[in-house]
Amino acid sequence: MKSAREKENERCMSSHHRRLLHALNLGTRHFDENTNRWKWQCANIEVHKNVLRSINAFLDSLSGDARAPRHTIVKESAADILGALLWILQCKSEPLLSMASNVAVKLVTVLPTPLLQSGLLDLVYCLSSLLSSHQVEVAIPCATALNLIISNVSATSEKAVIQALKETDISICIVGNIKDYFTCGVKKIEYFLEMTSLLSTILLRWPSSRFPVCNDVELMKGLANMYTTTDSSIKLVLLKLYTSLALCDSVAQKLIDGGKVFLQMIVQAMGKSNPHDVRIEAFRLAQCLLRSRENCLKVMDLCGEALVDAILCGMRETKPCSKKVENNHGSLLVEACQLALITRWAGDHHIRFWKQGIDRVLLNLLIENIHDQSSELVLSLEKQISMVKEGLKVNYHVALRSYLWDILGWLTIHCGENSNPHTHGSGLHINLLILCACLTFVDTIQKWCRICRKDVDDNFQSEPVSRAVLMMIYSPCNHISSHARFVLSDILKVKGASCLKNLIHTLDYISSLESYGSFDKLQLVINLFGLTCLSSLPEYQRCITEGRGIKVVVLLVQRCLSNDIYVERSEVAPHLDTVLHKRSCCWVGKGDWEGSNVLLFYGLWGLAEFLHQCGFLEDKPQQFTREVVNIKTQLVDKLHEICSSTSSSPGVKWYVSYILSYFGFYGFPNEFSKRIGKSLNKEEYADLRLIVANGDSVSVHGVILAVQCPSLLPPGVLSSNKSPKEVTDYFDGATLREVRYSSHVDYEALLLFLEYVYLGCLHVVEEETVKKLKILAKRCNLQPLLQMLCRQSPKWGTPFPSFNLTSSLDSAGSYFSYGLLLDQILLDI
Repeated sequence: MKSAREKENERCMSSHHRRLLHALNLGTRHFDENTNRWKWQCANIEVHKNVLRSINAFLDSLSGDARAPRHTIVKESAADILGALLWILQCKSEPLLSMASNVAVKLVTVLPTPLLQSGLLDLVYCLSSLLSSHQVEVAIPCATALNLIISNVSATSEKAVIQALKETDISICIVGNIKDYFTCGVKKIEYFLEMTSLLSTILLRWPSSRFPVCNDVELMKGLANMYTTTDSSIKLVLLKLYTSLALCDSVAQKLIDGGKVFLQMIVQAMGKSNPHDVRIEAFRLAQCLLRSRENCLKVMDLCGEALVDAILCGMRETKPCSKKVENNHGSLLVEACQLALITRWAGDHHIRFWKQGIDRVLLNLLIENIHDQSSELVLSLEKQISMVKEGLKVNYHVALRSYLWDILGWLTIHCGENSNPHTHGSGLHINLLILCACLTFVDTIQKWCRICRKDVDDNFQSEPVSRAVLMMIYSPCNHISSHARFVLSDILKVKGASCLKNLIHTLDYISSLESYGSFDKLQLVINLFGLTCLSSLPEYQRCITEGRGIKVVVLLVQRCLSNDIYVERSEVAPHLDTVLHKRSCCWVGKGDWEGSNVLLFYGLWGLAEFLHQCGFLEDKPQQFTREVVNIKTQLVDKLHEICSSTSSSPGVKWYVSYILSYFGFYGFPNEFSKRIGKSLNKEEYADLRLIVANGDSVSVHGVILAVQCPSLLPPGVLSSNKSPKEVTDYFDGATLREVRYSSHVDYEALLLFLEYVYLGCLHVVEEETVKKLKILAKRCNLQPLLQMLCRQSPKWGTPFPSFNLTSSLDSAGSYFSYGLLLDQILLDI
């Protein structure tokens, strides 16, 4: 039964509707064959006024009632109202334009976009044409109405709306309006605010317009003059405009290169003295600017300390009213945590985060009111477990946990080998964080290791926490790695064996499926994480290598290499799939270190760890040997393709190379090195002869050694003290110069070493030869080769070695006969 208020609202709405119909009947309707719709028209200006007043009153009667737009008379009248308004706007009668444009604002505010769909594009064209009106009272509401339309347009209609905006050259018009505001200085501040806000909304949805707008020198100079404004409304629209621009990587780089003042303005806007919405937009802008490692390092050099302080300040704001944080981008905490994901890039900012107490901040966001017990000398693991379990049950800031686990994982994987978290505060904080992650991780894998489990309710944090534990276990930091393994082993001491059995069984089943849904992909990734983590614990290693664990991971890697399975991280970690991420452009070739197919990367990581752990077993299980040999041929065949492909990530290439080192293949081949390798052992164009103590010699090309391994050249040849002419005279191309080595250099090892220098890789089986190669690699400072020869695990974020002769075109390379050599190479292409 309807309440008295609802009845009164309906009576009022019906009354205004009757007046509206009466006003509309004063005009006429004609059928437009082009649009196949009836259109309202009238030439009488007084009728126009009456219609506008009636529309305004009718819309006022709908305001405040959320159910009103669903009323039948509203649905039936929407097209007529829009048709009449369009006619009046198109007449461009100056006395009525202000009134009509304000009615347009109210119309798109009150009525849902679907009700206006029939004439929406006509309204966009009409309002766009009025943006340049000399009447500020007209231009401002037109900009407001367009902003509302574009902001609320559906995904299916967005393309058509953007096309309409393109046809009206709206971005050029708005930029011109803003520049006029800067030059004339007599227009209202609202004019600048609405025009700038509209421009940012358009740029957000129209990527191709970003760079041209940024290239307008006069506009950017005018905006720069407003950096120091104290008006929060101006700050907000400025930040939003720069955010939309910075979604383009080319623009982001240009803004960063613009200097320190711009970055200081952003950091200042993050401060507590600013309104909530200004701070949120500042964090969003910073996220756009710092989406690549190169940009991050540039910004950190300019204002790293202040930025880290601002991030942690935002993460510390846990007021009582905001304890239950909703999972949306309107939260300051969420935006601050998203910006803290710059920890995924290695750099000095990690030191700043640790110094400023990032471990304590993360712990306080995970567990409410956790007591600081850093003064206690001893806190038993049992007491820590009890405290953490109780704290995690509260679900305090549960929507933030995906970000918190990611931040923790990045911090630990980038920690130095000899880093000591105790240096910057209480060691208890990092120990409790490790415990929080391990407890949540064990709970996660116990849920996900069951094939038929379909009711997991915390999948939003399942992948991030599993990934964080993996990173902690294999962290370069000895303290973090050892403590994570100790804690995980203790938690699993009762259920570990059964959990491992279920992990392998589920992984075996899912990896053999022909097709995968989102749930299957998430379950696949989490079980792979679980198996790799457990393989680090000695008590489970033999069970994995003797059981089906190796076979399952080998199958996964094979299917990924054959493109049968493809999993992007955003598919299993939805917190990364943000609006800003979807709207970005020009980020080609700037993917994460692990690559787009994270299942391939983590499968290779797991296989690499199985190989590494098996090396410590005195008797290698036959099952392990058989499964690894089965994949050897395919990996060798795929190595050149993976390492040469521009689509393969550095992380994938590193782990492929690392795995192959266990089969006697060392190095990093690519297509170019394959061509260069044709010159190995050829006398043609050779200008150096390397001679060992027993008289054996080999002819080589100076340009290759100068670029790839200058340590093999005679001492002082490439000295900066020598002029190019002096060195050129030494290597004149007509004389075969000799370089003699001591008895410490083995001839066979030298030949293999040169194979690496020319081809980027080598194959050796004898362990004694490997030892000799280690000595050569160490003395020649070829760290990547030495790392592979020593079978050191790849360090996260390390660039993949490349064969690049571009440096031969500068002063060093010009000393040698590189021209003739390159000519030969090009002839072979």
